[in-house]
Amino acid sequence: MSKKYFGTDGIRGRVSQKKINGEMFFKFGLAAGTYFKNQKKKKQTAIIAKDTRLSGYTLEPALVSGLTSAGMHVFTLGPLPTNGLAMLTKKMRANMGIMITASHNPFYDNGLKLFGPDGLKLSDKFEKKIEKLIDSKILKNLSEPKNLGRVKRLEDANERYIKILKSNFPQSFNLKGMKIAIDCANGAAYRSGPILLKSLGAKVYEFGTSPNGFNINKKCGSTFPKKIKYMVKKNKAHLGISLDGDADRIIISDEKGNIIDGDKIIAMLATRWKRKKILKGGVIGTLMSNYGLQNYLKSKNIKFIRAKVGDRYVKEKMQLSRFNLGGEQSGHIILGKFATTGDGLLVALEILFSMRKGKKASELFNLFKLTPQILENVKVKDKSIINSQKCKKAINISERLIKNHGRMLVRKSGTEPKIRIMGESNNIFLLKKCINIVKKSINSFET
Repeated sequence: MSKKYFGTDGIRGRVSQKKINGEMFFKFGLAAGTYFKNQKKKKQTAIIAKDTRLSGYTLEPALVSGLTSAGMHVFTLGPLPTNGLAMLTKKMRANMGIMITASHNPFYDNGLKLFGPDGLKLSDKFEKKIEKLIDSKILKNLSEPKNLGRVKRLEDANERYIKILKSNFPQSFNLKGMKIAIDCANGAAYRSGPILLKSLGAKVYEFGTSPNGFNINKKCGSTFPKKIKYMVKKNKAHLGISLDGDADRIIISDEKGNIIDGDKIIAMLATRWKRKKILKGGVIGTLMSNYGLQNYLKSKNIKFIRAKVGDRYVKEKMQLSRFNLGGEQSGHIILGKFATTGDGLLVALEILFSMRKGKKASELFNLFKLTPQILENVKVKDKSIINSQKCKKAINISERLIKNHGRMLVRKSGTEPKIRIMGESNNIFLLKKCINIVKKSINSFET
């Protein structure tokens, strides 16, 4: 049975519509609080963090109201990267953690991501259980007045998060003499990103650190890498770091201004970890991971397995296969040795740690050539058209054409009203032809 509210990465959508409004967030809070309250833990605690969207200030009180109505005590942390929330959920031994964010989406979207007491995102199985509670009668789950939860603001969440990040590296590790550009996407890492790098001694050039509630991800961050490329060249930085709205993604610019995506970052980390005998098992990628990465890892005798798109599915397969490295082309990278979910700042530190002896980023990431890839996101009113006979026929035709020359992948977005068309091939003419066959079929429903 498909899920009603949750997508591939939590709940997400347009603010003040269907799922993303005060009434629904009260219901989400009440349902999640009721579910986790029943886990027979003495202290019933939830912690909440958010990114910088204006809508967070209307949705958070509704969520808090739902949780406290279920009898949960709540700590609010304010703007904090998603993995900071995951880390503190585990550190504080909370029943659950909730991140209010729409990640890389524009300001007018919002949503939430749920974490269990182990700092892991909830599986499909548990999300479905919470969905049942969302649709149950409200009065059934309300606590008696004497059992209502209390709310407290935690003012030092960013400081706690930074301390945990730094504890993963030797005390002697520093960034003195390094010039680093960072684009925080006017999002959740606007404070912790620059503070972390400066505390290690780096000369920091920052952008995307002046959120106003509307400018999150707007012509900045990991979905707009032109900005970090410009910053690196302008300031002659050794490295450029570009994060997304909730800082669980990272895209890199080397000192020459070359953009380094998640696949190339994963290749570098896997190579280094194998050499240092840190790598366990191999690497988990996704259906979107580039063939160039797959072939490179194969040449290095590193196992490579594909998971469904979404860092939650990457983590689940990492656990199942007992691998400690995985991630996505988009920059969601999970360092299983240190974290339970993607963390742009943690990955940045691992990269910078590998550069500490003077190695240039352009040398570090020059490991393989990406197979040309085209990704088209087609906005639709109804994502189910992908299952129509017309679309299926177009997909089959494109797959037959590109067979033995590359591959096609057509899928529904789990977080946006879009159908994603991806193709890979060294034959660019053929690749564009196959993409257009599918795109034309989808667009025919929208006219």
